[in-house]
Amino acid sequence: MLQWLLLVLILIQLTGCGSSEDAVTPANTPAPNNSFKNYIELGDLPALKEREKLRVLLTDINIDVPYLPRQGLPVHFETDMISQFAEQAGLKPEWIYVENFDDLLPMLLEGKGDLAAANLTITGERKEQVAFSVPVTIVTEQLIARSDDNLKSARELQGRSIAVQKSSSYWGSVQNLKKKHPKIDIQELDGRLSIVEILDGVANNEFDVTVADSNLVEAILPVQPKLKVAFDVSKERPIAWAVRPDAPLLLQELNRFITAEKLTARRHAVYTEDLPGIKKRKILRVLTRNNAATYFLWRGELMGFEYELVRHFADSQGLRLEMIVVPSRDLLTQWLLEGKGDMIAASISVPKTNDNDQLRYSRAYDKVYEIVVGRAKEDEVENVNQLRGRSFHVRKSSSYWRTLTELNKNGAALKIKLVPEHEETEEIIAKVASGEYDLTLADSNILDIEMTWRDDIKGVLNLGEEVSHAWVVRDDAPKLLEAVNQYIRKEYRGEFYNITRRKYFEKPKTIKKRLEERVDRGSNGRLSPYDDFAKNYAEKYNFDWRMIVAQMYQESRFDPNAKSWAGARGLMQVMPRTASQLGIKNLKDPKNSVEAGVKYLDWLRDRFEPELSVKDRMWFTLAAYNAGAGHVHDARTLARKKGWESNRWFGNVERAMLLLSKREYAKTAKHGYVRGGEPVKYVREIRDRYDAYVKLTQVAQN
Repeated sequence: MLQWLLLVLILIQLTGCGSSEDAVTPANTPAPNNSFKNYIELGDLPALKEREKLRVLLTDINIDVPYLPRQGLPVHFETDMISQFAEQAGLKPEWIYVENFDDLLPMLLEGKGDLAAANLTITGERKEQVAFSVPVTIVTEQLIARSDDNLKSARELQGRSIAVQKSSSYWGSVQNLKKKHPKIDIQELDGRLSIVEILDGVANNEFDVTVADSNLVEAILPVQPKLKVAFDVSKERPIAWAVRPDAPLLLQELNRFITAEKLTARRHAVYTEDLPGIKKRKILRVLTRNNAATYFLWRGELMGFEYELVRHFADSQGLRLEMIVVPSRDLLTQWLLEGKGDMIAASISVPKTNDNDQLRYSRAYDKVYEIVVGRAKEDEVENVNQLRGRSFHVRKSSSYWRTLTELNKNGAALKIKLVPEHEETEEIIAKVASGEYDLTLADSNILDIEMTWRDDIKGVLNLGEEVSHAWVVRDDAPKLLEAVNQYIRKEYRGEFYNITRRKYFEKPKTIKKRLEERVDRGSNGRLSPYDDFAKNYAEKYNFDWRMIVAQMYQESRFDPNAKSWAGARGLMQVMPRTASQLGIKNLKDPKNSVEAGVKYLDWLRDRFEPELSVKDRMWFTLAAYNAGAGHVHDARTLARKKGWESNRWFGNVERAMLLLSKREYAKTAKHGYVRGGEPVKYVREIRDRYDAYVKLTQVAQN
């Protein structure tokens, strides 16, 4: 208790609270609006929009937490999401805190709130009272004991007491334990106690053991060393938001929002292994930036000189490639050292001296010159002294800044103006052309690309010294560096390398066409010629339109006349019989094909329980689109038999799907044999393409 009280005092000092009446409110937790006067409202979304408010019911734990979790509490993430939803819906969130957890759902049903969000588990009993959104997260219920307790299994709970609230979802789980082990005692707790108070009670011997959701435990235990997780009490359970059953429009909008948020949310996993560890993961994570020389999206296809080289390298190592676009250039090194990527491939110039002993540069895979870039009307100059007093606009993290600094040391007297780290060289060149910037430096290959489509810039002076481009790895990854160097030594100036380099730097007409249609540049963020159809039907059936486009590319490469050997037709490769059952004809018509594909996808999604995580329900749905829902159900059944997670596609059900192509497993499956490798590849490639679409459309929007 003393440790937690000390943390309270620290929090009070940090938050500048001047009175004991001030509540300690952790960062990101919304404070209640004391001037807000509640009212009764039983209407749906239109009624809420008339009032311009969204009343959110929470429990007191959310505002009175006597410690500061490093990762934040689950409620922080929930309230952040709700705030984003409210903003999109044109509503102001009003946070209404309920003292007693037992009152949460009754207040919602009485019209004293519009949405309940308190780490609510979806249970059968609760579903009879309220309507739940799609899951915002998936948790397991865990038994919490003191750190010095040797408890390891439910069998050892005989004669022990589990302290839980009757209104919580834990009550049912504990009752099930008691049925198996009758000597377990259940201590019913006051519904007004917060989870922190209950855990505090266990830590200080007031209660024996208790149960808590894994996402709460993950946040709390790092700052409460007196407690530990003894074992899992339940299988995975969905956490969701609750609304009144007669608010279908609000529920529909919430589901649409949560689906989009959960599909696009990405956590940057941290790994710092060398090549053997990377091969165990089977994924090579490459940090890069989005530009014409490195990595971009054109007509739904991922492209770029750097991208094609590193993909070729990954293939040679039997690895799947994951491109990670960092927000700004200065973060490339930081993210690499933090373990958010395995290597950098972003047209990095090798410095004359490596001042960072944590980094290692590969052999050169390309060589360029640094060119002074000015407006087309500029006179060419013979040496840098003729540019004395001129302003050069560059990023501080770039090799250009180092070059200019070195020139100034030798008396060049150039003015160095720093630009934001998120500005790519092509963007800086555009500002030189417009007159916003005076001059800049650019690598010769980047200038070559820009000169294919612009006539308002020129190379003013070649600085004359050749610069090497290399990939970058951490110092503690010598085997990865060795593999990269062997690859470059073998491929540099070889057939694949030369064809790829000419493709991006030596074909002006092709380069110009790609520039005009790049997602982040000239195409107004368009991924395909059929984006409008995808957006229309994705909104109607609650999908992310970028997922539909990624699937469309996988099915037909955007060819409306595509026809498979099995007879599937059109952009979404729907069988004519299926389309007919959906009430759609003429699959050669792009609009009809997209409608049929999305409508069928929606039908398949309904074959899987809504309590699944948003992502996994999507992956199961895509697998069913490719192989049939029956085979996916067989794979889930087999996964359970194997002790794998039957609610998780990647690394679990996909493994079972692969086994169903073997006779020993297929003969006992309800739907028999399936070429399991096809849906596994299908889902993974759509997922990867979708991830890239999300990242690059976000770049375009920004």
